[in-house]
Amino acid sequence: MNKLFKLSTLCAAVAVSSVAFAAETTTYATSMNDATQTLPPAKPGQCFAKVIVPAKYKVSTERLLAEESSSRIEIIPAKYQTVTEQRLVSEASTRLVTVPAKYKTVTEQMLVSNASTSWRIAPSSNAAVASSSLLQAAQSSGINLDGARPGQCFYEHASTPKFKTESEQVLVREAATRIEIIPAKYQTVTERVLVEEESFRLVEVPATYETVSERILVEPAKTVWKRGEGPITRVDSTTGEIMCLVEVPAKYQTITKRVVKTPATTKRVAVPARYENRTVQKLVTPASERTVTIPAEYKTVTKTVKVSDGNVTWNAGSKLAGYSPTGNKICLVQTPAEYKTVTKQVVASPAMTRTVDIPAKYETVSVRKLVTPASERVIEIPAKYTTVTKRELVSDQGLEWREILCETNTTGDVVRRLQTALKNEGLYKGPIDGIYGPATTSAVASYQRKNGMATGGLTLATLQKLGVAL
Repeated sequence: MNKLFKLSTLCAAVAVSSVAFAAETTTYATSMNDATQTLPPAKPGQCFAKVIVPAKYKVSTERLLAEESSSRIEIIPAKYQTVTEQRLVSEASTRLVTVPAKYKTVTEQMLVSNASTSWRIAPSSNAAVASSSLLQAAQSSGINLDGARPGQCFYEHASTPKFKTESEQVLVREAATRIEIIPAKYQTVTERVLVEEESFRLVEVPATYETVSERILVEPAKTVWKRGEGPITRVDSTTGEIMCLVEVPAKYQTITKRVVKTPATTKRVAVPARYENRTVQKLVTPASERTVTIPAEYKTVTKTVKVSDGNVTWNAGSKLAGYSPTGNKICLVQTPAEYKTVTKQVVASPAMTRTVDIPAKYETVSVRKLVTPASERVIEIPAKYTTVTKRELVSDQGLEWREILCETNTTGDVVRRLQTALKNEGLYKGPIDGIYGPATTSAVASYQRKNGMATGGLTLATLQKLGVAL
């Protein structure tokens, strides 16, 4: 059996003096929590060993500030409305429009000669009318003209009388007037017109940040027991194990965060008003009128007029002794009234003017009007946090009595099943021979450390966790 189980154990069947036990435990009671001052209650066949129970820690997370809350300024741009305005281009005025005179053509019978008996130079109504001088000459020669009969002729015997040609003006078109328009005078001027009102815009001045670092405690400083050498740090004389109390320094984590150096703000930038040059016609002199006279039109009619009579004498016969015929004769001819058709234009309605209103001219221009000035609103940027995991010590490591396997309560079959379970965990490399040797002991200790269990012996809790039943 000694070959089967080479462990130093404490069995309830073995008598241990309280004095020797007290002397042994005082060597390390001041360096860790020692719960082995008294023996645990046990039943025959149970074995107990002093084991090191590792310190217990509580893992917690803490939310740490990584970046302070800040704000940014959002620019709400100004709102404009495009409106349509009427701009005066030329002022309202009037102009005069000529209404020309209206003419009508009339035809009238102009009496050329009245119906009468007349003395002519031949016995025909188409013959020329005898002149008064010719008739006077006949009368002065003793011819009784009033007693003559129509168709009776008298002949002149003497020298030939003298005639001249005269011209007479006959009215063809009456005098009239026409209206002449003097157009209005305009002057083109350039005006400066407001197109866009003066306003302002807001420009964002962003916040500035700086990066700061802070050391955060993740795990406080602690002390742990590790195997060592030398009689001063001896824990248990029965197992021969030597334990050293080693100080493990605290663990820190450096957190880098951005903090606001200067908050975001805005500044106003003036936007000047905008103008454009527009060309406008201004009335200088309004339109007027003047009356132009259209003279009457005449037609020249030519006629022959006797200037002087010849030295003549008249006789009823065509021949007169002592006188040579002059060729002049007068005959009393019955002549009907003679008319001549004359066509002429007469004024039906005189020329005149009428006033026409010229409306003012406008042009439609688009102008941007400020509806809502630019403004700002502050948007809060929440703080950013980071989560840090901390391990807090709940209980220090210590020594306790724990029930273990010993020569009295184990078998080779239990050890073989233990070796198989440790091989399945990848911790045992030796043969499955049922002998609890150094390889099995090392594998058990590795398994206990891996799972945070008490070390220093093969406790029943270790068997239970490995699923090995006694």
